[in-house]
Amino acid sequence: MDVAELLAGIDAELRAMGSPERAAQEKAYLKSRLDHYGVSVPAVRAVARGVAKRRPPLEREELLALVEALWAGTVYEWRRAAVELLELGGDRLQPADTVLIERLLRESQTWALVDGLAALVAGSLVERHPELGVVLDRWAGDPDFWIRRSALLALLVPLRRGGGDFSRFSRYAETMLEEREFFIRKAIGWVLRDTGRKRPDLVYAWLLPRAGRVSGVTLTEAIKSLSPAQRAEVLAARYPYPDGVATSRGLT
Repeated sequence: MDVAELLAGIDAELRAMGSPERAAQEKAYLKSRLDHYGVSVPAVRAVARGVAKRRPPLEREELLALVEALWAGTVYEWRRAAVELLELGGDRLQPADTVLIERLLRESQTWALVDGLAALVAGSLVERHPELGVVLDRWAGDPDFWIRRSALLALLVPLRRGGGDFSRFSRYAETMLEEREFFIRKAIGWVLRDTGRKRPDLVYAWLLPRAGRVSGVTLTEAIKSLSPAQRAEVLAARYPYPDGVATSRGLT
């Protein structure tokens, strides 16, 4: 595989699909320091799928070399394509590749790259190699809030399916529950909401005694999958009034 040739082909495809108007809007929305072509996520994913379907398929070393080359550029869509390629080729990744994934997470500086890397790339690798839980344990205490967010989101997909390691999530969330960082608060609520789709009783039992401690951002997301009666009880515990009426005031 010629990385430079493949990179040039990916770049040509992305440029052809770009929109200057979308590029300006996206760059402003993401507060991005990168260059933007203005390509939609589905379109970037389609380009990555085209690469993933090459015959013969990329070997692990080739995949990682291409990801490194894409990431080294200054174009947002290149990095987005790198994330997609890691997801599509996740079955080729090995435990040692968490070093690369962690570096990419630290360099992402935006949820638009972090979330896929954490939930779909790191999460899949940890699910296949449970011994990597120690890496998530370290991430959960990292000074970088994007890495802490990644520790939470790496547990998301199996929890959404009705399995997963809720006790590990609980430990992480407990230590971050009173953080003021929006992206941490949102991630806790997101995992609870998606877990609640299959196991609302589990989320309700976890959330009720913590209703007075969670942020409004977390609570707004977390109660979405609960029954009306469960939501009312959690809100009443969070906002108790003498007349027994719960209110959603403050859920911001």
